[in-house]
Amino acid sequence: MAKTLMIQGTMSNAGKSLVAAGILRIMKQDGFRAAPFKSQNMALNSYITEEGLEMGRAQVVQAEAAGVRPTVDMNPILLKPTTDVGSQVIVHGVHQGNMGAREYFARKKALIPEILKSFGRLEEQYDMIVIEGAGSPAEINLKQDDIVNMGLAAMVDAPVLLVGDIDRGGVFAQLYGTVMLLEEQERKRIKGLIINKFRGDKTILDPGVAMIEDLCQIPVVGVTPFLNVDLEDEDSLGVHLEGSRPGGLVDIAVIRFPRISNFTDFQVFLAMPEVSLRYVAGLRELGNPDMVILPGTKNTMDDLLWMRRQGLEAAVIKLGARGVPVLGICGGYQMMGMTLQDPGGIEGRGGSLRGMELLPADTWFEEEKTKLQVKGRFGAVDGILSPLSGKRVEGYEIHMGVTRPRGEGDGLVDLEGPGGALRSDGMSRGCCYGTYLHGFFDGEGVASLTVEALMKAKGIEKGPGISVDYQAYKEQQYDQLADELRKHLDMSRIYEIMGVER
Repeated sequence: MAKTLMIQGTMSNAGKSLVAAGILRIMKQDGFRAAPFKSQNMALNSYITEEGLEMGRAQVVQAEAAGVRPTVDMNPILLKPTTDVGSQVIVHGVHQGNMGAREYFARKKALIPEILKSFGRLEEQYDMIVIEGAGSPAEINLKQDDIVNMGLAAMVDAPVLLVGDIDRGGVFAQLYGTVMLLEEQERKRIKGLIINKFRGDKTILDPGVAMIEDLCQIPVVGVTPFLNVDLEDEDSLGVHLEGSRPGGLVDIAVIRFPRISNFTDFQVFLAMPEVSLRYVAGLRELGNPDMVILPGTKNTMDDLLWMRRQGLEAAVIKLGARGVPVLGICGGYQMMGMTLQDPGGIEGRGGSLRGMELLPADTWFEEEKTKLQVKGRFGAVDGILSPLSGKRVEGYEIHMGVTRPRGEGDGLVDLEGPGGALRSDGMSRGCCYGTYLHGFFDGEGVASLTVEALMKAKGIEKGPGISVDYQAYKEQQYDQLADELRKHLDMSRIYEIMGVER
């Protein structure tokens, strides 16, 4: 059976996902076949597997770091918040409907057999499993029905490393408070502490390390630095939504919806020094970008109303009228049409809503969810982005709406269906573009062609080295993460904790 290790945190965004990804990369480098696991993930960034099943993006990143194919067994339960008190529930990659928080908490223990089935399948296939917890194990109001932190650690008999975030301050209180709020048998599971995101001279920290080890009677197995690596964020707490380097030749503004989803669609631009990628949540921040992107959202109608109240809708329409490219992806594409129709209340609000009227199309929300990986080509693309015409494209669809054009016309992309048949997706009208396709900027040359087209529209000559191999770039980042963690984690001690002989 596979050896296990669980990474828990003192709070959300303490760095559990990154530490888990780095340890998985180290295991890969050391010749082990390792897999990630998170029993329950709450995030709006999701991914569609080859089988057409939906899982959390964080475990996809961790699988990539481990050099293995992502499967839904690595994330058997995914919660996608639709409101402040409710989420869409996905089990083994399949949509189970929307539930309020209280309803889900009443049912979640019934999902334990599904969690253990997934974990058991991974145990049969891999040498090691690195498990990620969620939030904090010391949420005393949630511990009774826990299926993701200490409750899961007990089910699969996993040793635990507890990660604290020193960058936010109070790391010793975080670690000590978390340990003290646990029950005795839970404390015994914690075999090591990690102080994460440290900046400065470690010798100044050493007395505190000694004291926290004495107080908790648990060794500190690493003090890891604030890592400057570019990996995809799990959710809207991630640092990437703060934007990229200023001063790029091309300025791309992404509207930061309250329910923004799959914002990793644009992460490739962060690897391109020619681009300033900004996430915009207010009218004063918008400015005069060279392109506006309306990203995916888990609640299209509410986020369109939010944009309308902010004055962002009118500003984006004005930019489009001036010839600035406006690109909508998934929910952003739906907003750009003439109307949004939700007679069944799929999004919660129900009824109908006027769209931005940038594209001649109408969207109907339906209960059935589209989930599939796709390949194809860009069609005849209008306007500034016309150099994309005919370019190979691949990505994935994940949506609960159907958008129908008003009248005939070419779509933005032609996708390959069963038997090689083509189907049209999205629209291209002047400087306005829309598609349901996620992840297409990651494809070879797509982001580079887009940036070159925007530069040409500004009268800027293309410079050398503008192209980026995003897959190679990601592999480089995983190796850099592993190299840094090796310097600051006691991996010999961690392997010993797991019962692995080296």
